[in-house]
Amino acid sequence: MLPALMVVLAAALWAIQAVGAQLECVDAARAAVRAAARGEPLDQVRDLVRTATRPDADVAVSRESELTKVHVTVEVRPSWGLSLPPVRVSATATADTEPDLPE
Repeated sequence: MLPALMVVLAAALWAIQAVGAQLECVDAARAAVRAAARGEPLDQVRDLVRTATRPDADVAVSRESELTKVHVTVEVRPSWGLSLPPVRVSATATADTEPDLPE
């Protein structure tokens, strides 16, 4: 009975870790889309996401004249099970692109 309980506990902790990473992705995508929509350089936007989540985060930014979109993906793997396949969590945020400011 005790080994089964340990497995359930480990799975629950892994799920909590994945949910935490998901929330990090959501927050990072929102902050990044605001920065990208304001006209920040895209390299800085990607660095912002990787600072807020993880250095290996996959970041896709598309900025068009009307709409800016940021998609963040992170792989989560439990520290106790490095041989297990990772769980991919992602988040997408969209914002209206700011019009060019007059000079």
